[in-house]
Amino acid sequence: MKKPRATLDRILSKAGIASRTTTRGWIEEGRVKVNGRVIRNPDHWVETGKDVVHLDGLKVREEKKIYVALNKPTGVVTSFGDNRYRPTVYDYLRSLDRWVFPVGRLDMDTSGLLILTNDTQYGEALLQPESKIPKTYYVKVDGVLTAEEYFKLAYGLDIGHSEVSGRAVVHEVRVSDKYTWFELTISEGKNRQVRRMCEAVGHAVLKLVRIQIGDLSLGDLPVGQFKVLTQKETQKALQK
Repeated sequence: MKKPRATLDRILSKAGIASRTTTRGWIEEGRVKVNGRVIRNPDHWVETGKDVVHLDGLKVREEKKIYVALNKPTGVVTSFGDNRYRPTVYDYLRSLDRWVFPVGRLDMDTSGLLILTNDTQYGEALLQPESKIPKTYYVKVDGVLTAEEYFKLAYGLDIGHSEVSGRAVVHEVRVSDKYTWFELTISEGKNRQVRRMCEAVGHAVLKLVRIQIGDLSLGDLPVGQFKVLTQKETQKALQK
């Protein structure tokens, strides 16, 4: 009887580590071993019940689905490894015994709610543009926002690079002589979008925290800590 076989990139993607496109890059970089030997060919055939696969020295196997919420600190990179030796989100997941990948990214200077999972279908459902999953940020900017600037943030504006932001929901939290704090909810995923929106109305972002994805709130999860999400909580993140 023939043993089940699959290409190396498919083995990694089925394990929930990342998409096939990403895993192909890792394989070509020499980060993957099969039976102790570095394999750089993503189309290398693997016998799933026999061959042993390692990524960066860690054994890979298909796992039960898991969903994690991390309160990402500032100054931390959303990636697996960093060639500049900066801290990554995986430094805060050392006690987790499963492979997970980040669903989307938070830039280095942004903190807050980050979902990680080994469920590629769930990750795609959260990220695909058609899903329009709302994400809410707590923002502190320099200066005092005017009514006109709030209007522009809420109804869309040119944020550069031939891109225009869509509609958003804005709630002022408090204001002082020098700063404004507010919550901003967007349903898009343009690169550094919140920062670019604020800069477009003339205010530099001093603090940016993602506090909610869909109906899933960051709550009182401490900075740098993670929790495993319940099935109910994973579905809350998909709510529009």
